[in-house]
Amino acid sequence: MSRQPIITIDNVSKSFGPHQALRNITLEIERGSFTTLLGPSGCGKTTLMRLIAGFYEPDAGSLYIDGARINGMPAFKRNTPLVFQDYALFPHISVFDNIAYGLKLKKLSRPDIQAKVASMLDMFGLKGLEARYPKQLSGGQQQRVAFARALVTGQNVLLMDEPLSNLDAKMRVEVRNELRELQQRTGITALFVTHDQEEALSMSDRIAVFDKGRIAQVGTPWDIYFKPRSKYVADFVGTANFIDGQVVGAEGSELLVQCREYVFRIVKNTAAAAVGDQVTLVIRPECVTIVPATGDQMAGNSSWKGEIARSSFLGHTIRYWVTCGSQQWIVDDSNPSVLGVMEGAVLLNFDKNSIHLLPAQDEVKAGLALV
Repeated sequence: MSRQPIITIDNVSKSFGPHQALRNITLEIERGSFTTLLGPSGCGKTTLMRLIAGFYEPDAGSLYIDGARINGMPAFKRNTPLVFQDYALFPHISVFDNIAYGLKLKKLSRPDIQAKVASMLDMFGLKGLEARYPKQLSGGQQQRVAFARALVTGQNVLLMDEPLSNLDAKMRVEVRNELRELQQRTGITALFVTHDQEEALSMSDRIAVFDKGRIAQVGTPWDIYFKPRSKYVADFVGTANFIDGQVVGAEGSELLVQCREYVFRIVKNTAAAAVGDQVTLVIRPECVTIVPATGDQMAGNSSWKGEIARSSFLGHTIRYWVTCGSQQWIVDDSNPSVLGVMEGAVLLNFDKNSIHLLPAQDEVKAGLALV
């Protein structure tokens, strides 16, 4: 059963002079979920976040929190704390006083403040640092203080605008894991803005992918990655191989798609396609199996023969660029310790269950063999 929305964005638009930052955005944020707004710079995701926080007002449309319309409501009344990319800590006061700032504004008693701040210090691993100033903390510690300050007053919605972008790679992974665990443990509703696809995929219950002020797709990380609804989403989220073709037949639950000199057998998916339709196949690098080609091996009904153009060792995987005639494939070997770094001729095998089909725009040439 789906959760009820705590934030509702209804047909919202926003412009800055001649630039239209958001175009008719409609989105529901489920209570207790971790939702990510994902997209490149300038796509409108931060604008939407600031509209929800109350820093901007929409030109059209409505915003609701818990069913109450919040258009025109001052930011401080919305109970939607926003954690910024630069942390925005007060440099002249201690960690304790930074976290306690909102509690003092609410005029809580000193014992209550002490207890709530102590709880945050414990939750974020900041015990023993309460007397330090922000400049005496590492970037990861400063980020934890910012989260603690945002959550200490008990809000059930947390807005985050690129909050991990100033951290080094290892610290980003550590903090994002802590943040996700905290969100699940406390049940708060988290709305997260990022341009980092790995962050979005690893942390989110749902992702809204933005494209030039519009939402291109909303879905689970799995659906966004393996079932993209457009070439833009497939290309932006992760790495993908694309090959254009034409549906030339259907046999039971499978479609036959002719791509150049090959015909792929693929399992039908949610994209409607009929014989004669031009389509694009989306194949992720990790969904292609690569093995060395020996001298007597030939490409058969389930494989393409190619030549490795270059490779990149990434530790946990080796990425290959393989040339097969006029097509170049990006292929990941996720277990490089078995075969080592391959060179020369290889065979690529394609799993029909892992090929995603999209409507295509480009004309394609017909071909011969069967994959």
